[in-house]
Amino acid sequence: MAEQRPDEPQKPAALRSDAQRNRERILEVALAEMTRDPEVPLSAIARAAGVGQGTFYRNFPSRDALVLEVFRHEMTQVAESAGQLLRTMAPDEALRAWMDRLAEHALAKAGLMEALRRAMSATGAQKPSPADLMAAVSTLLTAGQEAGTIRTGVTAEDFFYLIAGLFSIPADEQWKERSTRLLDLVMDSLRTGAPS
Repeated sequence: MAEQRPDEPQKPAALRSDAQRNRERILEVALAEMTRDPEVPLSAIARAAGVGQGTFYRNFPSRDALVLEVFRHEMTQVAESAGQLLRTMAPDEALRAWMDRLAEHALAKAGLMEALRRAMSATGAQKPSPADLMAAVSTLLTAGQEAGTIRTGVTAEDFFYLIAGLFSIPADEQWKERSTRLLDLVMDSLRTGAPS
């Protein structure tokens, strides 16, 4: 069995429910705080999350471990939200709502990019795989195509090429307006030629 490196976060599978809640809370607070200021002190994150230093460092022994796990966690949350949206919305509406969630991830990623680069360099970690995001958008596109609200033949890869501009929108006061406009244009193109 492979030994866990000291800079890797504790695996969440074996955590008790209260420990899991603490871990989730730390990740939520860290995402918000590090998006605003990638150099925020870890003690400030622990304080804002309402956990002690011991709990914090048991879960995330270093800044690099925290940054990597925040990024992985956020990608997982975005991917998992696709199924949740499909259970409560029409497929094309779920896709558009998911696109907004992806845009929020892009904004967070922009704020964390330098910290993520440093963490990967320091730990030798690979950039987290986008496979879950690809699978999520594939599920959303297929549901829309089967419902007749999304044009046929569009793949997950096509989708990510269409929205590539999202990741280059400056994170300023016009970011929300620009990203909404871009995603509305992408959504219009996905609906064009759909059977219904």
